[in-house]
Amino acid sequence: MLKFATANIAFHELYDMIIKDGVDFAGTKALFNVGFEMRLPRSNKILDGKVKRNWSEDYAEAEWQWYLSGDRNIAKLGELYGKVPAIWKRMADEQGNVNSNYGWQWYRNDQLRKVINNLGQNHESRQAAISIYDGKEIDDYANDTPCTYAVQFTILDNKLNMSVVMRSNDLWYGFCNDQYQFSNLQMYVAYELNLPVGTYYHFAHNLHLYNDKI
Repeated sequence: MLKFATANIAFHELYDMIIKDGVDFAGTKALFNVGFEMRLPRSNKILDGKVKRNWSEDYAEAEWQWYLSGDRNIAKLGELYGKVPAIWKRMADEQGNVNSNYGWQWYRNDQLRKVINNLGQNHESRQAAISIYDGKEIDDYANDTPCTYAVQFTILDNKLNMSVVMRSNDLWYGFCNDQYQFSNLQMYVAYELNLPVGTYYHFAHNLHLYNDKI
């Protein structure tokens, strides 16, 4: 388990690790079964360093507000951000809906509220989990396959820890924006439970950089 203080440090160090040790895989340099922790999830901004990422907090915040809305149509993101990024247009179906709006996923079957209620009633629960990717729905993934398997929350030492498990994670776009959404989710759940934010654990079966980002 790699240990980082912040998402920004994680991004830059993981970038170097992929460049150094990544293997050629499907048009990327990839590392497999990478687990790490971020001790300070509130510090979720990605800053330029040796690598010029030009990460947009305005976009990441618009995506977060889109997720909070529970509306999986890309038109809602366009309302919030002023435009729809091309990647979402490619992933949308004919009606403009996507599967990878994680807010829509965590509201399905009231998963998020059930997590909060579960932990509120039992601080030692092992059942406070949200599922996102579902192999039983794979026929619905023609245009858009969610990259995240699940998110689980645990109260330990009176702090709310969170684990995110991903089948595939592009470090450049996916991680930088996903960690912002999930750290905000961790802060949201902690607020609802009146608990301090603990550690964010992140596990990716395939963590990669596309070749044009190397």
